[in-house]
Amino acid sequence: MDYVLYIVRRLLAAVPVLFGVTIIVFFMIHMVPGNPAATLLGSHATTQGIAALDKQLGLDKPVWNQYLDFLDRLLHGNLGHSYFYNASVTSLILGRISATIWLIVAGAVLAVVISVPLAVWAASRPGSAADNVIRAVPLFGLGMPSFWLGIMLVLIFGLKIHLFPVSGFGTTIPEHLRSIVLPGLTVALSLVPILIRSLRTSMINVLGSDYITTARAKGLSGSRVAFGHALRNAAVSSVTVLGVNIAYLIGSTLVIETVFSLPGIGILMVEAIFDSDFPVVQGVTMVFAILVVIVNLLTDIAHASLDPRVRLNP
Repeated sequence: MDYVLYIVRRLLAAVPVLFGVTIIVFFMIHMVPGNPAATLLGSHATTQGIAALDKQLGLDKPVWNQYLDFLDRLLHGNLGHSYFYNASVTSLILGRISATIWLIVAGAVLAVVISVPLAVWAASRPGSAADNVIRAVPLFGLGMPSFWLGIMLVLIFGLKIHLFPVSGFGTTIPEHLRSIVLPGLTVALSLVPILIRSLRTSMINVLGSDYITTARAKGLSGSRVAFGHALRNAAVSSVTVLGVNIAYLIGSTLVIETVFSLPGIGILMVEAIFDSDFPVVQGVTMVFAILVVIVNLLTDIAHASLDPRVRLNP
């Protein structure tokens, strides 16, 4: 019961956050220079034509009325209508969001798969040569821009070894899996150094605990002690670190989508900005905000699962 109440509290706490996001997104986008009507009309734009199209699109209303209309559409699940594509914003996003979600999930999974064994290995041998290498080498990934890492992966694994596709997303699940490896690895390499340092530090502290000493005294192997007893407690803080960094990276996926030509909502947002397509920019930004809230919620749930004491806090 405490677990359910904890989730409900976290969901209710997300409501004012999303409401605040709607205010920031709407008014900041309307501060951007440019008139969508003039952009749509192009070289044929006239004062009368722009005024007529502004009225048709509702851009002639006071900005607060436009915001209330925007909020009313959101409450009805309507993200608006694209000026440029002449299509529902919801349909445009649904047609592209799968590639972005695949990228986020692949990056998180690869980051965990790489970081956990390396962090456990380093924590089991603190101060050794292996520990120093594991701590030092991933820092190169942290110091390099994600687009540069992506280009290097394309050159090595795509153009030189021909192991993975260098662009596109494919149409079937096997093609999706092959196409998402390099973009996901690019995301993961940005997370790995942070996760290794966090998990290694926690593991060293946990491995020095009395219950770990007792487990070793019972004759349990080192790997069983590390993965079966210490990892769960050590992972509590690292789960939060992972969640925070994934939430941070969600907004920057457009860079990786551009490098690998992934048809995700990040590229859709960039195109909409250049086209002054405000409804699409607003819709994609809201989806990014919702994804961040979902990631934070899942992080809190995972944290509460690993540490039951969290659920009891009001």
